[in-house]
Amino acid sequence: MAYKSTGGPIDLPSLFSDLVRCETRLYNALNDRLRERHGIVTSQFEFLSYLRDRPGARVADVAAEFAIGIGATSKSVDRLEKLGWVVRQPNPSDRRSSLLALTDDGLTLVDAAAETFAEHLAELLGGMVGDVPGASRMSAVAQVLAELRRALERDQIGMPTG
Repeated sequence: MAYKSTGGPIDLPSLFSDLVRCETRLYNALNDRLRERHGIVTSQFEFLSYLRDRPGARVADVAAEFAIGIGATSKSVDRLEKLGWVVRQPNPSDRRSSLLALTDDGLTLVDAAAETFAEHLAELLGGMVGDVPGASRMSAVAQVLAELRRALERDQIGMPTG
């Protein structure tokens, strides 16, 4: 079904397909590079980055950020803890939950992986960003996607039920 816009009709199913396929291909390419250079996958990198930037986050906070279930998030944190990259600490304001923190090894790993991630993402996006033709279009896409994400999160759309 096409919807009218100021630039003409937009084929929303095709837009959805393009968004999903681009995300999947970028995610997989980043996954391969992170695994090759640091022995981690993209989802682990994202969790570690989140915890680096938000010390004292809870499992529920991580689950909400990534729109995944608390059970799946807890299992992922268990794996990161077993690898020695994350620790659970008692939550002084709620004994039912714990606060998550990176270990020194986790911090070293995520900092090194962040450089690889940023470099490879810049390679993958090539001429679509920076001071080149097409950058203003990519900037517009980034703005639209940020607005869409804010609206989806504000309205709690797509959140897991379990």
